[in-house]
Amino acid sequence: MEQTTLFGNSRSMTPLASRLRPDSLEDFVGQEHLIGKGKILRQLIERDQISSMIFWGPPGVGKTTLASIIAGRTQSEFINFSAVPSGIKEIKEVMNRAEQSRRVGLRTVLFVDEIHRFNKAQQDAFLPYVERGSIILIGATTENPSFEINAALLSRCRVFVLKALGEEDLVRLLKNALQKPEGFGNQNVKISEENIRTIAAFANGDARTALNTLEMAVLNGEISPEGIRVTTEGLSQCISRKSLLYDKTGEEHYNLISALHKSMRNSDPDAAVYWMMRMLEGGENPLYIARRLIRFASEDVGMADSNALQVAVAAYQACHFLGMPECDVHLTHAVVYLSLAPKSNALYKACEECKKEVRTRRAEPVPMQIRNAPTGLMKELGYGKGYEYAHDTEEKLTHMQCMPDSLKDRVYYHPTGQGEEKKAAQRLEEIRKFRES
Repeated sequence: MEQTTLFGNSRSMTPLASRLRPDSLEDFVGQEHLIGKGKILRQLIERDQISSMIFWGPPGVGKTTLASIIAGRTQSEFINFSAVPSGIKEIKEVMNRAEQSRRVGLRTVLFVDEIHRFNKAQQDAFLPYVERGSIILIGATTENPSFEINAALLSRCRVFVLKALGEEDLVRLLKNALQKPEGFGNQNVKISEENIRTIAAFANGDARTALNTLEMAVLNGEISPEGIRVTTEGLSQCISRKSLLYDKTGEEHYNLISALHKSMRNSDPDAAVYWMMRMLEGGENPLYIARRLIRFASEDVGMADSNALQVAVAAYQACHFLGMPECDVHLTHAVVYLSLAPKSNALYKACEECKKEVRTRRAEPVPMQIRNAPTGLMKELGYGKGYEYAHDTEEKLTHMQCMPDSLKDRVYYHPTGQGEEKKAAQRLEEIRKFRES
């Protein structure tokens, strides 16, 4: 019997997302690529033949729900374990319990939520028990398991990638919530199709966000004898600002900066501005973005437009002076300029080729003619002998060799014909012909 409180029964105090958590694959929404008819994960669950696995996906896509469904179908002991409050001691206690069950012929399925929060030592504590079959490990993570889970443990688990829910999936989920008794089916809630789709779009693929937003909208709806009406004005107050999925130290951080960099390289200013704004709205430090733009200016534009470096440095200074939110337009200025600038990676290639050679070859001595000779002894030893002062010639050029003998014919910089670098290529060709003459 449910406990009754001043505000109704205790069940009504449970969040909508928890009340509507499905307990069967038939009621599960989304992830058709994994649990659709005939798909491998569905077959493993239905046959109770699961092995150790990792569920990887963004928040609110059904990782914990799938584990809950497995718990209801498996003939094994199911243990729900959270990585947040647990340490080595708690892990060993659970492992010992699982080992005892194995010895009497019972399987243990251990679900570890947010497994990426465990450090290496804590993850290592699972390894021997997974290897000998004491436990079947099901881990859930929002982070890339390649980076966050030990290679030895990961190699013994199958990774299932869960995707953000599509808008139609979320619309279906919201309509179910309005119709089911566990949701608002007994409260006669009136909400337009447009507002349902607004919530689905706002949720950005996250079922929990969608249901929490619907719950907030209903609780703040207009109450009348006929029921509850969710108005557009009331809903707008519940979704005044979208919380973007963005971790400034996680994989999404690198995905977005990569998207920005590659969009600029592809001369797509619209995509570049979009990815930049995603980062800013997610809370990224504008100075970090500005530093990446400075790097891009030389790596991908280079001598094709040397003004690009000045624009990028100026954007960094503007961000430093103003900060957010005012500096967003300065970053937009730089991003669009770099996107539209002619592209050349000749400087980057010269830098990388020379760097590799310096690191792998022996350190060549500086040729005597270009050594500094501040003392009489150095002059006697030949330091600076044969030096040719370029300004003493009409061409401002000499035939003097500046490279070590072993590298005298080495060429690192190969200018392109893009933008202003075409002039640099022509000038370099003139210099090389002069020295060959």
